[in-house]
Amino acid sequence: MLRLVISAVFLVSILTVQAHADVTGKARVIDGDTVEIAAQRIRLHGIDAPEMRQYCRKANGTWPCGAEATKALRSMIQDVEVACEERDRDRYGRIVAVCFARGEDLNAAMVRRGWALAYRRYSVDYVDVETSARSARAGLWAGEFVSPWDWRRGKRRATTMAPAPDDCPITASIRSTLCPVFLYFTPASGITRLPSGT
Repeated sequence: MLRLVISAVFLVSILTVQAHADVTGKARVIDGDTVEIAAQRIRLHGIDAPEMRQYCRKANGTWPCGAEATKALRSMIQDVEVACEERDRDRYGRIVAVCFARGEDLNAAMVRRGWALAYRRYSVDYVDVETSARSARAGLWAGEFVSPWDWRRGKRRATTMAPAPDDCPITASIRSTLCPVFLYFTPASGITRLPSGT
């Protein structure tokens, strides 16, 4: 009887480990929120970074924010071992995990440094970290960007209102594309912002 109980406990522990696979090893960075360890793609839990081909906007023009986010994750990992704790599997079968390098939570670090957003659709774990990054104008928050989930759905520009100088009553709507368009409105027009979708 004791042998049967020990065998059952052993079998359950093996199945639990297989269902919840933690992965450790040298990581190859795929993009700002995905790494590969031992031929397994791992999506960083609770965050979403700009896509590799995504561009963002700062006052001095556009910049490859997706490539920069990838570079930021690569510099955090360098050549050290990465340990990932599985949280889930995504629809593509990838492990979704919280990953650590040198004891640092890489998911939180990417959001804290402004290279990724809290992916609220799947988790609220990094919302407070994102709020701090936004306040500090870190990384992406130093300019304008389209959220990665909107960019993947085809949205390629953001609209914001440019503040007018204190002594100027004219407002401007900035269309952030590769070629920005500035639309100016006088107070007599009654327009203070463009309707969304225009």
